[in-house]
Amino acid sequence: MKVVSKQTNSKMCLICGLENDLGLKGNFYNMEDGSVGAIFTFKPVHQSYPGRTHGGMISALLDELAGRALWVTDPELFGVTATMTVKFRKPVLYGQKLLGKGEITKRSGRLFTAKAKVMDENKNTLAELEGTYMILDAQTITKGLSFSKEEDVSLLVEDDVTEIDL
Repeated sequence: MKVVSKQTNSKMCLICGLENDLGLKGNFYNMEDGSVGAIFTFKPVHQSYPGRTHGGMISALLDELAGRALWVTDPELFGVTATMTVKFRKPVLYGQKLLGKGEITKRSGRLFTAKAKVMDENKNTLAELEGTYMILDAQTITKGLSFSKEEDVSLLVEDDVTEIDL
């Protein structure tokens, strides 16, 4: 599937933060079908049982994919988690290339529902999420905090990814 454009990263987010030494440093892409896609590899520091990624890290990635589905059409707004249900289908190993996909399933007023999944390179679903998200702007989320969207969550590092086999 063709990549339409790349989404921005942040500095310190656990999933997309480029300056977070323990984070995933994930890259996310707007796809031609209106979904968000990702290619990533969990690291040994994300371990639960030997050789396996911690369920909390998998859940956080799925949450990021579902929330970022909003950015495909509204990159100035944020999807803030209200509820999420995660199902773990198969072990998610660290150290191997994985794929992620998130998409909005319903949007109504200030809420949207989304689904996301993590897959291996053969497109086997390893874990999946269904969730409900509130639509908020950066000023509402960071009220009372020192925050600059341009400095904190608008880091764009272009790459040569033009297709993701989702």
